[in-house]
Amino acid sequence: MIKAEHISMEFKITHDRINSLKEYLVTRLRGKLEYEEFWALKDVSFEVQKGEVIGIIGRNGAGKSTLLKVISGILKPSKGEIMVSGNIVPMLELGAGFDSDLSGRENIFLNGSILGYSERYLRDKYNEIVQFSELKEFIDVPIRNYSSGMLMRLAFSIATVIEPEILIVDEILSVGDEAFQRKSRARMLELMGGGTTVLFVSHSIEQIKEMCDRVIWLDYGQVKMIGDSKEICEHYQNYMS
Repeated sequence: MIKAEHISMEFKITHDRINSLKEYLVTRLRGKLEYEEFWALKDVSFEVQKGEVIGIIGRNGAGKSTLLKVISGILKPSKGEIMVSGNIVPMLELGAGFDSDLSGRENIFLNGSILGYSERYLRDKYNEIVQFSELKEFIDVPIRNYSSGMLMRLAFSIATVIEPEILIVDEILSVGDEAFQRKSRARMLELMGGGTTVLFVSHSIEQIKEMCDRVIWLDYGQVKMIGDSKEICEHYQNYMS
């Protein structure tokens, strides 16, 4: 389903304080804009088979979220090639694809259309989405008034009701109250049992052990280890302690 070959991702970080686009352009045209190269990913290669659940672990800044964005097509790698077979639903940033001025109801159709689903399909799934999110009383309220937990519940409900071929999740299961976290984990396990391929980033090693078949351990943008989830997690915990 996913094949990454020698993926590297470079960001250019400027040390100059730029306050506007005009100032940026003038500084650049004068040749005075100085950059520092930062490689968030370095020569990362792996394959993911259909139906696998892959955990991605590593300390803050290891490149986990960058890798998910490259797989999702949000970022184009500076080097290497990423090949994906199947439709992807990325759950990377809470509320991404939402319009804060629109209601929860309107955002179901907006976000669903961004994910590539027809209005008719979303109407068929609407009640199921609202019921799972537990937001019926607030569904016509503008989402700018939602808490982060409410946003997560709506985003998760839209993303998982459609049973994607590839689901990419970045820490979203750690948001919300304990009851909804249990409900989200159960829904994830249901999707996994149905053959959905999942890439899953979490700082909870116990979640990774419970839910993942294999683990990719990133360290300073490089693959340190790939293998059985319990084995790699034990190595990681020993390393971090």
